[in-house]
Amino acid sequence: MTESTPQDSTAEQPVPFSQFGLHPGIMQAIEATGYVSATPIQAKAIPIALTGRDVMGAAQTGTGKTAAFSLPILHRLMPFASNSASPARHPVRALILTPTRELADQIHENVQRYSQFVPLRAAVVFGGVDIRPQKEALRQGCEILIATPGRLLDHVEQRNVNLGQVGILVLDEADRMLDMGFLPDLDRIMRLLPPGRQGLLFSATFSPEIRKLGRSFLRNPVEVEVARPNATADTVSQIAYPLEGDAKRHAVVHLVKSRQLSQVIVFSNTKLGCSRLARQLEQDGVRAESIHGNKSQIERMKALEAFKEGTLEVLVATDVAARGLDVAGIPCVINYDLPRNPEDYVHRIGRTGRAGAQGEAIAFFSPDEERYLLDIEKLIKTKIPRGELDVPRPPRRRLAEHRTGRSRWQAPEAPLDDFFTKPYEPSPSTAPVATPETRLVSARRPVGVLLGGGRKPA
Repeated sequence: MTESTPQDSTAEQPVPFSQFGLHPGIMQAIEATGYVSATPIQAKAIPIALTGRDVMGAAQTGTGKTAAFSLPILHRLMPFASNSASPARHPVRALILTPTRELADQIHENVQRYSQFVPLRAAVVFGGVDIRPQKEALRQGCEILIATPGRLLDHVEQRNVNLGQVGILVLDEADRMLDMGFLPDLDRIMRLLPPGRQGLLFSATFSPEIRKLGRSFLRNPVEVEVARPNATADTVSQIAYPLEGDAKRHAVVHLVKSRQLSQVIVFSNTKLGCSRLARQLEQDGVRAESIHGNKSQIERMKALEAFKEGTLEVLVATDVAARGLDVAGIPCVINYDLPRNPEDYVHRIGRTGRAGAQGEAIAFFSPDEERYLLDIEKLIKTKIPRGELDVPRPPRRRLAEHRTGRSRWQAPEAPLDDFFTKPYEPSPSTAPVATPETRLVSARRPVGVLLGGGRKPA
């Protein structure tokens, strides 16, 4: 059984963070980040979570769900805060589970920002990187642990972490966890946690499967929903262009160069297509890099860091970046391939238009992909405008690498056809020259002797 918060007009009015009664150290961090008023999901979820009730929260991505659960956690853990250096005084009391490494790292950054003035420790563990630094961080102790399920179980098996004192459990992007097949790992983790804990479930979408998951580990949760399911943010303008083949790539180059865009995310459905598109954009003169599941965590973090710093114009990504990538001021998201799952479209375009900023979502679709566009429109209950784009073919930068100024490969000086039509002429510096002496030696001695073997003639 669940309860729902009333949908009244007052809930939509700006609510200052000072009304929540948060700890002064947490309020100091909120003011340092420049936050003044809570977003709708924060205004509804924070007061309920502060009372210790279980919460199921739903809101479109980019509306502040991380703060909606991390601020109440920090406040409720303040009675356990300690300046002691002993790891025993810093056991894990709150566990935040996320489906992806990028999202885990992003939540960790936010929690550290909100706790910078209070003596509470946070740590993050995820796969794809060396486990030893994570092991050392856990041994030093932390009250808040952010983790992906698989790597958390690795640490549990190695006895690097004890979950016996966890009093708060958070499942963030729970629908994505189910999509990625984490349910068996979640079941194992649930059995390791003590009973009577507080449970918080946050997601951009609510489905029957998510509600079933919520009923399995939440106790009489309060449902908090600030927008209709699968709604897109009003701050994001959407448009779709009918393009196919190389015209899609030319359109990306045209949009980036003509509008002087930077920090654009381009989504591709496949890992191979993601890497290929990034290479081709590089050849077209666009600073681009790719991230996908086949790349190591070090490579992905390096690409994300360059993207955040503005070094890259385009980040080509699979849906691994649709959740957890929070970069302020992303002006545009391009769906190079339309997702097969319409809900992924909501998460993709949620990377732009965040925190009230304006953003643009552009989609390309071929005749074969138009059915996916219709499914998306049915899901979001919005007609996406169609447009026409005059795409010029960009010049290919084939002889030089524009980042380093060094050639990746050098074209032959002569036309390629000459190599097939002209007879072979060895270079004078390498061709063997026959002299009377070499002809005489060759006539008198067998081949084996010349090559260093065989017997001398009798």
